[in-house]
Amino acid sequence: MDKQPKDILKQYWGYDTFRPLQADIIQSVLDGKDTLALMPTGGGKSICYQMPALCREGICIVVSPLIALMKDQVENLQKLNIPAVAVYSGMHSRDIDRILDNCVYGNTKLLYLSPERLVTELARTRIQKMNVNLLAVDEAHCVSQWGYDFRPPYLQVAEIRELLPEVPILALTATATPEVVKDIQEKLAFRKENLLQKSFERNNLSYSVLVEEDKLKKLADIFRRVPGSGIVYVRNRRRTKEIAGYLQRQGIAADFYHAGLNAEDRAKKQDAWMAGKKRIIVSTNAFGMGIDKPDVRVVVHIELPDSLEAYFQEAGRAGRDGKKAYAVLLYNDSDRINLERQFEQSFPELKEVRRIYRALGSYFQLAVGSGEKQSFDFDIVEFARNFQINIVQAYNCLKILEQAGWLVLTDAVFVPSNLLIRVSKDALYDYQLRHPKMDRLLKAVLRTYQGAFNHSIKLRESQLARFLKMPVAELRSALQKLDGDQIVTYQPQKDTAQVIFIKERVDADNLMIDRNLYNFRKNRHYERIQKAIAYAETPICRSQQLLAYFGETGAPKCGVCDVCTGRTRAELDTEGFDKYRKKIEQLLAEEQLTLEQIVESFAANRQEEVLLALEYLLDEGFLEQQEDKLAWKK
Repeated sequence: MDKQPKDILKQYWGYDTFRPLQADIIQSVLDGKDTLALMPTGGGKSICYQMPALCREGICIVVSPLIALMKDQVENLQKLNIPAVAVYSGMHSRDIDRILDNCVYGNTKLLYLSPERLVTELARTRIQKMNVNLLAVDEAHCVSQWGYDFRPPYLQVAEIRELLPEVPILALTATATPEVVKDIQEKLAFRKENLLQKSFERNNLSYSVLVEEDKLKKLADIFRRVPGSGIVYVRNRRRTKEIAGYLQRQGIAADFYHAGLNAEDRAKKQDAWMAGKKRIIVSTNAFGMGIDKPDVRVVVHIELPDSLEAYFQEAGRAGRDGKKAYAVLLYNDSDRINLERQFEQSFPELKEVRRIYRALGSYFQLAVGSGEKQSFDFDIVEFARNFQINIVQAYNCLKILEQAGWLVLTDAVFVPSNLLIRVSKDALYDYQLRHPKMDRLLKAVLRTYQGAFNHSIKLRESQLARFLKMPVAELRSALQKLDGDQIVTYQPQKDTAQVIFIKERVDADNLMIDRNLYNFRKNRHYERIQKAIAYAETPICRSQQLLAYFGETGAPKCGVCDVCTGRTRAELDTEGFDKYRKKIEQLLAEEQLTLEQIVESFAANRQEEVLLALEYLLDEGFLEQQEDKLAWKK
């Protein structure tokens, strides 16, 4: 019997009402409609598929590329006594088999799958046996080659729909331009276009771009003036530690975070920041996904991200509680230079991509014709060292191979140790008698963990070692001996990235990469960089610029950004720009003119401002260059 969404909201989450747009999205799904939900960061997307899953009989399949986010959501749902599980790369095949079986025959309500796992033969076979009530696609912008984070396995989601012809699909994303919105619905085979969108406007969030040569000094000044919790985003891991150290020396409680830390350290740092024991966290973009901390008062970007989608999503982690918050970009001329240099590095020559692909096959000792759908632990630092390759170059080549559909490179994922007893109780007792040194360890496992004879149990090795009063290394050695004696199946914990081969390995000379698609993505990436630079350098209301990028034209000025309050370096305000734009349009309506002719049409003391306006109009596509003249684009 179907349950009412409001009753479930109260039962599990303790709320009486939904956030704006949530109820509309949930009702659309319950009505059986394919739905694209476009909600900014912090808008409460996850409840839009969790709720319909609980309202109806059956299971909701959630496709997500973010393993850490999947694990967090599963843990949070399980705390609410909602049966949820996740399948992702790095898990043992036996565990995957057991989880999928439980989804067929158990009472699981939500199954989270990474996209490359969704399309395996094992998953397809089991999905056909499941009573699926909803297919949810999180981070749906990944399906579009027009988007900033295209992932080829997402294109196969539509194939799963063929197995579930009556099941509605809910696609969700925080950031999508109008062209990406259209592409998502086409690629996911929507039966009918259906977009439910919450405005990207954040009235409580003040966006500012501050031109600073001494960014660190300004950073400390911001945190002295703005109380409360904050995040600082930087581009590389080394800088996270340096900047956190600088803030600490200024008397500001700060810590650093990046994906290269081990799982235990990451968890400690995140927990300390969440609890307010550390005020500021300095991080790469690895930090923030799925973290629900509503009282972040300021997010600072030390460097300009390479897309407005990334900037908007990261800046949007400030002020989720609806109270006044600040998103600050510290910018100077080196940002443009660095972004354009990184762009060149991001698209290596195809011969270099082939060289890395060949090295990858050697690294995993993978024969030509093998490897399809196989996953391997991957340490890119070790890989680069072994083959004397620049690590940045190696990473960029791997991303090209990923976008071409040859492999998937995951972020580091923590998989805890697990153990399964393989023998009968009688055989185990006999082994204990013959191996008294193992007797105490086995008794501790049986006493501490339930069900080790029936399914894999997660071992907390450090906790077990403390209980047995033995070093962790000695415990692991003993567990490995038990595995070697075929008494148990033991898998040590790991915290590594994974490489998954989507296709069988081919000879590098036969590696096919569509040059047209390669050039298309390269051009799109360059366009996104230029849009980000234009945002930082154009003296127009920051909120208006962001909203226009995401298709919300005609928005009013925010009144609180650096431009609206006159804190920007440029002398051209929004009102002045509008006047110049209108006059330039009138001039070009009559005939095409050179840049010099347009500038000379204005008073000498206005010509610097006119150049600023022309630069913006060119960047935004209002003007087009025709030989040495400019024309107003119709």
